[in-house]
Amino acid sequence: MALFGKPKYTIVRVKKKEIPEGIWTKCEVCSEVLYNKTLEENFKVCPKCNYHFVLGAYERINLLLDKDTFEEYDRQMVSADPLSFKGPKTYKDKIAQDQGSTGLKDAVVTGEGLLEGDKIIIAVTDSRFIMGSMGSVVGEKITRAIEAATKAKLPVIIVSGSGGGARMYEGMYSLMQMAKTCAALSYHHKAKLPFISVLTNPTMAGVLASFAGIGDIIIAEPKALIGFTGPRVIEQTIRQKLPPGFQRSEFLLEHGMVDMIVHRKNLKTVLSQLLDYLS
Repeated sequence: MALFGKPKYTIVRVKKKEIPEGIWTKCEVCSEVLYNKTLEENFKVCPKCNYHFVLGAYERINLLLDKDTFEEYDRQMVSADPLSFKGPKTYKDKIAQDQGSTGLKDAVVTGEGLLEGDKIIIAVTDSRFIMGSMGSVVGEKITRAIEAATKAKLPVIIVSGSGGGARMYEGMYSLMQMAKTCAALSYHHKAKLPFISVLTNPTMAGVLASFAGIGDIIIAEPKALIGFTGPRVIEQTIRQKLPPGFQRSEFLLEHGMVDMIVHRKNLKTVLSQLLDYLS
């Protein structure tokens, strides 16, 4: 028995120190807890497992273009609701929700700027806005950007981060954007001007089956999911187990669908070198 009948151990309750939100991020692949400032300094790539976090459209533009040189096109263009789509959530409600959460009007940002001193026209789709799907606004803005590049005799770079493909809230108005963007790129190609397509995680469905898949050079970020239909749907359809790494960048490079895989920190330098070579 403890001396004088007191408990042998004393229990001390320490108030848990509160950690401010927005300081740390957990890696989705290796579960490493990363200090946000360190993550941003590393181009939002996990230093432990090399996982490339999703970048917003403006983050991507700031990464690739020279500082303060970007001039945006068609910033205020917004989607209509041609089908008066209604479901668990109307199309108008979905657009308003994603506009509020992302600060974007739609799923693509287009414009012109300098990349290592060379003028280019760029388009970046953003998977945070209805999964980067291609509706009439996305298709129209990309087409206008390509046409502007053809007229000005400038190269085009399109960075795709679109897991949603064609935006079926708009029906055929969405599907026709596949042909429209490819037609604009055909005229750009006939003018002997370069188009570089950069595929990020994810790039799927109608986006890959149109402008994203027909670059003069196709670059992918490491381990990006790239394909038309997701692996789970394919396995359920063909009733076969898919090979390891199926539809990831490394698998597609091995099978000739992409030309190179480039780490995000090297992407600006590689793009500049390719543009110099293609010009």
